[in-house]
Parts: sequence; C-alpha cells; structure tokens
Amino acid sequence: MTAKRQAPVSPDPAAEADPWQRLRRFTRARIALGRTGHSQPTDAVLAFGLAHAQARDAVHLALDVGAVTAALDAAGLAHTAVHSAAPDREHYLRRPDLGRRLDEASRARLDAARPPQAPDVVFVIADGLSALATQRHALPLLQAARERLPQGWQIGSVVVAEQSRVALGDEIGERLGARQVVMLIGERPGLSSPDSLGIYLTHAPRVGRTDAERNCISNVRPEGLSYAQAAERLVFLLRGAAALGRSGVDLKDDSAPALPSASAEAPSQLR
Repeated sequence: MTAKRQAPVSPDPAAEADPWQRLRRFTRARIALGRTGHSQPTDAVLAFGLAHAQARDAVHLALDVGAVTAALDAAGLAHTAVHSAAPDREHYLRRPDLGRRLDEASRARLDAARPPQAPDVVFVIADGLSALATQRHALPLLQAARERLPQGWQIGSVVVAEQSRVALGDEIGERLGARQVVMLIGERPGLSSPDSLGIYLTHAPRVGRTDAERNCISNVRPEGLSYAQAAERLVFLLRGAAALGRSGVDLKDDSAPALPSASAEAPSQLR
C-alpha cells in the first residue's frame, strides 16, 4: 500500500520564535540575547568580550595630536596645543585632579596667545576618556557648529588639549579671556559606544566652576546624535547663554530637535 504524501505544513504567520529580536533593530543595547540552558549563547559572550576590549583600548589610546592639527591646518583653523598637569596616561587615569589643570608650559603658551579682544567662544578639542571619539568626531562637529554661529561672533583659536578632563576648559577659557568655552571631549566608553563624543559648554569660564554651571550634550557619533543635530543644540545653548549671562542648570535646552525619520535611521541602526 502506498502511503499518502502529506502536504508541507505552512508556518503560522502569527507565530514568532523570539519577538524580542524585532526590538534589536532600534538599539545597540544588549537585549534579546537568547540563552543556551542557563547561560548566554556563545556569540553573545564573544561579542561582549570584544566590546569590553574595544572600550579598554579606547581609554588607553593616545590622541594623535599631529593628525588633529594637520586637519585643522587643512581647514584653515588656527590652533594652539596644550597639555594638562598629568604627564602621561597612567597619571591621568589615577589622578583626575591633574587632568583638570594645565602644566606650566601650557599656561605660559596661552597667556602669550591671549587675544586683545575677548573671543565670544573658544573651542577645545580634548582627548578625555576616549581619544578615538575625539579623533573621529571633533573636527566634523566643530565645522558644523562654526557654520551655524551668528555672524559677527569672534571665534578664538582652537585649543587641542592632551590628558584633559572637562574642567580643564575652565582654565583654558579664563587664560584666553573667552566669554564662553566649548569642550569637545571623548566620553567614558560604553560597551556599545567606544567612540562617543561629549560637548560641555561653560559661560564665563574660570577655575573653580562646577558641573552645575555647564551644559552637556552627549553621545555625538553617527549611531547616536548626528553632527548637525548636536551643532544645532550647541549653537542654541551658546546664544541662550550669551543672552542669559550664565550656563548650567539655569539654561534650558528648548531647541526641540526634530525626530529623525524611521527610513533615515533604520539602515545605520541595523549595522
């Protein structure tokens, strides 16, 4: 007797092996990793190890000052190089206080470079905790911001700072007589973002300013806040600080950036 041939069973269109997987299109956070028994799958464990190694590398990577200054020269931007009181990366990581003040040679260099007319804003390109972020994103962001600044604003010479913490901008801005200082600095690397750039704006910079007196814009990178979006927010805050006479908790970001369209964001989020 010949057995009857059974028709193939069509998959149930309503069934889904793991509905959480659909959410991974929208974030690089570690969600919907799955499991093997009581453990994570091997590919998830290996990916975590790679991300951890990339974050560690980003912290220890030195800023290529020559490449940064060459890019500034190519863009026609005057610049000055400074160094914090931390002599090397080891001291920088172990002694945060040293990264918040300039060494003697840099103080003398900035005092000699102080312009006769106070700049409305001075931009500082600093390595921070991720020189990789600074190397990749600082100059494109700087150019985007300069294009949006009001006409007539005096923009000071760009300062390139090594072994720098955020507060180093206070002394830089004070010595250059700047009305405002903007730090473009590598943020502490995350396990999905080893190259995230932060922006810190301080009005009337001087040594001793607190974090409550600054405004921060974070996660500037192609997978996060775009250069154009970050520049729009920064210039909005710069204009607001100039009008208000202060920055920080008293200065609110009401710029209300437009949300990117799903079609524009989906390709980069899936990478």
